[in-house]
Amino acid sequence: MVAIQVRDVSDDVRDALAAEAERRGVSLQLFLAEVLEREASSARNLAWLRSVAGRQNPQSTPPSTRDEIRDGWVGRDRQIND
Repeated sequence: MVAIQVRDVSDDVRDALAAEAERRGVSLQLFLAEVLEREASSARNLAWLRSVAGRQNPQSTPPSTRDEIRDGWVGRDRQIND
């Protein structure tokens, strides 16, 4: 794991984030880690969707959902094993 430090965050923003973390019953550190993970996941999903959209040929038959899921698993497995 790595440490990420964010500088020059206003007191108001820090207080709002801390209040939300407290409302959820977690530490500010855990809350922010969850926010970063969600954002990273969304970015990965968007990149995957763009790559799928770029591969499709309008004249061809679109790939089946099963094939797309399998291809995603294969790509994920390659990333994990690399």
